[in-house]
Order: sequence, then C-alpha cells, then structure tokens
Amino acid sequence: MKRVIGFILFWIAIGMSIMLFIDSVACAVFVIIVLLILGYNLFCSC
Repeated sequence: MKRVIGFILFWIAIGMSIMLFIDSVACAVFVIIVLLILGYNLFCSC
C-alpha cells in the first residue's frame, strides 16, 4: 500500500509541475479532464 501511495504522490507532483507551464486555464482544464477520463478507463477496465 505504501508503494501505491508513493506512486500516486509522485505523479501528482509531476502533474503539478506540468501545470506550472500551462498558462491558459481552458487548456489546463481540458488536460485535467482528458487525463481523469483516461486514468479512470485504465484503472477500471480490468
């Protein structure tokens, strides 16, 4: 469980650092929505 939480926190940090470089709010929201849908599909399609 510690490894899973560490993996999640690592990717949250990567995402936050990427969002520092995206100036447009609309583009940032679009990226967030696409990645949430992609992550949900990859996680729940077992």
